[in-house]
Amino acid sequence: MTDADRILGGAIGYPLVGKIALVTGGTRGIGLETVRALAEAGATVVLTGRDEAKAKEVAAGVDSVEGASVSAVGLDVTDAKAVSTVVRGVAKEHGKLDIVVANAGVLEDALLGMVSEDLVDRMLSTNVAGTIHTVQAAARAMMRKKTGSIVVLASIVGERGSAGQVAYAASKAAVGNVARSASKELGRYGIRVNGVAPGVIETSMTEHLGEEVLGERATDTPLGRLGKPEEVARAIRFLASDESSFITGQILGVDGGLVL
Repeated sequence: MTDADRILGGAIGYPLVGKIALVTGGTRGIGLETVRALAEAGATVVLTGRDEAKAKEVAAGVDSVEGASVSAVGLDVTDAKAVSTVVRGVAKEHGKLDIVVANAGVLEDALLGMVSEDLVDRMLSTNVAGTIHTVQAAARAMMRKKTGSIVVLASIVGERGSAGQVAYAASKAAVGNVARSASKELGRYGIRVNGVAPGVIETSMTEHLGEEVLGERATDTPLGRLGKPEEVARAIRFLASDESSFITGQILGVDGGLVL
């Protein structure tokens, strides 16, 4: 891709040409659609997943624009040292790191009386500690260039709570505040930190709710339907790009108006 192509691409629909992006938990659902959205906008993307073989298989199947690429590496975000190693490795290989999407997370439902210690540990170690590890490592990699965009995955449940999701709601409320707090620390380094808070999205993580419950959630949503993972991915792409250059510390609801 020539310099002219890069300039033209940025103007007509490839705003991420030349950008290096890392997406955790990028093998399915919102994470996978985010990888696709970033790659289609011209970014070179590295996705992570706990199962490295699966992650590499997924990466091989994602199309990207000319001059970009999609690769993968195995990563468990609960391991702080591993997160640091992967982030530093990506930054070293490509000479910089422009975008990090802290998407890796888990969801388990349980009524309050059935919430176990193990369930709480899984929610907090992956959703909260994993996000903090990722944001911390990303910030260190971005500080030298004094620029970068970090996007975390919060949830509407973290904003308004949900019966049967005490632990998950608590973890996602924490994730939103990771973004808000980190943005206040990192703004002086030119690093923006934002989040998206999806509503009920049609992914494998919500299939367990069943058609009846999902139908009720769709009816409760002002737009009258469930969201699609690609709709969340487009919001993430916006926050990752320079089109949102004066936006930081915000949690963008992508919920069809459900939070109203």
